[in-house]
Amino acid sequence: MRRALIVMASASGTTVPAIARLVAADEDTVRDVIHAFNDVGLACLDPHWAGGRPRRITDADLTVIVTTATTRPRKHGLPFTHWSIRKLAGYLTGRYGRTDPRWVPDRVVRIGRERLRQILHARGITFQRTRTWKESHDPDLESKLDRIEEVTDRFPDRCFAFDQFGPLSIRPCHGTCWAAQKHPDRLRATYKRTHGIRYFHGCYSLSEDRLWGVLHEHKGGKYSLAAFKSIRRARPDGAPIYIICDNLSANTTPAILTWCSRHKVELCLTPTNASWANPIEPQFGPLRQFTIANSDHPNHPALARELHAYLRWRNANNRHPDVLAAQRRERARIRSEHHHRWGRPQPRAA
Repeated sequence: MRRALIVMASASGTTVPAIARLVAADEDTVRDVIHAFNDVGLACLDPHWAGGRPRRITDADLTVIVTTATTRPRKHGLPFTHWSIRKLAGYLTGRYGRTDPRWVPDRVVRIGRERLRQILHARGITFQRTRTWKESHDPDLESKLDRIEEVTDRFPDRCFAFDQFGPLSIRPCHGTCWAAQKHPDRLRATYKRTHGIRYFHGCYSLSEDRLWGVLHEHKGGKYSLAAFKSIRRARPDGAPIYIICDNLSANTTPAILTWCSRHKVELCLTPTNASWANPIEPQFGPLRQFTIANSDHPNHPALARELHAYLRWRNANNRHPDVLAAQRRERARIRSEHHHRWGRPQPRAA
């Protein structure tokens, strides 16, 4: 408060002796406050006084700690794939150098495990699981994304999406459910997969938010063509429609391309390794959560019945909060960015 009074009085033109008498301070103190205000502005009102013993961990030490923690141990010659707090503290303090002189860091930092944990936490360095990463190197990436965005913006009622979901096998699949405390619902641990696999060939209407499809033993051109024909039947007026799908060879066979040209169907292919651009992808999240997770179907016909029962419920309750939440989780998983339905990442401000 006194420092604020000094600044206000000085701004009004009061002399230093008068200010000193006003706040009951020495004139040199008043001059120091005024000079500090001229140098750093209002920050002078809350000075951070230096005091106590010198810091044991300097800024250079902090830089070494953060850099070492975010570097693989093998780069420093240690036979680990990742650090633990104990191992990181042992390396920074030079204890590993007793075994091998090559394991002594260039800068030794005397630090304990708890203080090391606090420093890493304060700088946003946390212990995490690894994540997968992929990038599309499709030479036509921009043009394909532009076309998908154009048709979804201009012709939403004529846009559909198609993709294969699978492989689906007959085996116990863990999930979640309500159960008595310490008595979880249990699934058999031993099983034989003698039923083969199936693929769900899914179709999705963007304007109606409707999902449908069938199970087939494998992927193939005839199955993709059958799905495209079912989409064409959803718009029997003969006007052009647009189907967003990936560039799988089964989706672009000569028979399919000939049929598409005859029936005014344009295939909008997603770029390689860019499945997030297909709007049907988030719809498979609820499908997996509500029909596959926490299940042990006896055979594929039983699985197909469950899938189609869910599809009937889902199309009648497409705005159900649980469905929307599962879609958001799946969208975040395949895109690693929240709140983007499809298309390229939102541009960031400079």
